[in-house]
Amino acid sequence: MRPIWTGAIGFGLVNIPVKLFSATKDSELNLDMLDKKDLSNIRYMRVNEKTGKEVNWENIVKGYKVNDRYVVLTDKDFESANAIKTKIISIEDFVNATEIDSVYFETPYYLAPDKSGEKAYSLLHEALQKTGKVGVATFVMRSKESLAVLRPSNNIILLNRLRFAEEIRDTSEIEPPRSSTVKPGELKMAISLINQLSHRFNIKEYKDTYTAQLLKIIKAKAKGKVTKEPQLKVVHNSTKDLMSQLKASLSPKRKKVS
Repeated sequence: MRPIWTGAIGFGLVNIPVKLFSATKDSELNLDMLDKKDLSNIRYMRVNEKTGKEVNWENIVKGYKVNDRYVVLTDKDFESANAIKTKIISIEDFVNATEIDSVYFETPYYLAPDKSGEKAYSLLHEALQKTGKVGVATFVMRSKESLAVLRPSNNIILLNRLRFAEEIRDTSEIEPPRSSTVKPGELKMAISLINQLSHRFNIKEYKDTYTAQLLKIIKAKAKGKVTKEPQLKVVHNSTKDLMSQLKASLSPKRKKVS
């Protein structure tokens, strides 16, 4: 894998040279956009809105409009805003991982040490393991400041980008459910169902089955086969049936997990 960012972890007065790698890859099918008439590929072009002509990447710059005029920014301008943050993943604090709500988590990356930073990298990795803490850090990548947590994962340090508090919408924007009384019997039954379906989490048990099923349809169409369109009807049951639905959900075949 090629690193997408190189710099260092700032751990107190210690700088640990590292490389940043993407930790994820898409599982969805790579579908092309085609013209319905002749199945030609659709191309997206970078076009000058005045001339209508295509512009090559080397002639494209970034700008910010101030008083109806654009100020053009260069790579040096982005670094000048804060040269340290463009090269240093600066750990600002250490906290318990459980204190960070999952709504803030965004993209995971792998951090690997450069040769000169292996010893300090191993020290930080082991210290995080021993304390059970995660490091909260800030850095700049692709002209955007990011908040992140660093935590040990197997034998490497995982960096997980976080969303800033101002990027999370307030729940007041969503209409909450109307107040209703939860009956003790229904609550007990719901808890029993949760306990029955509770197991130790193993991510490997979950697969992207939709992509596999879609690929089957594609292969069938390629052979000229016609696939039958499934019929799905969503039935809205009355809340009066809630207890009977819960009872029916509890299968005697399933063992309760303690």
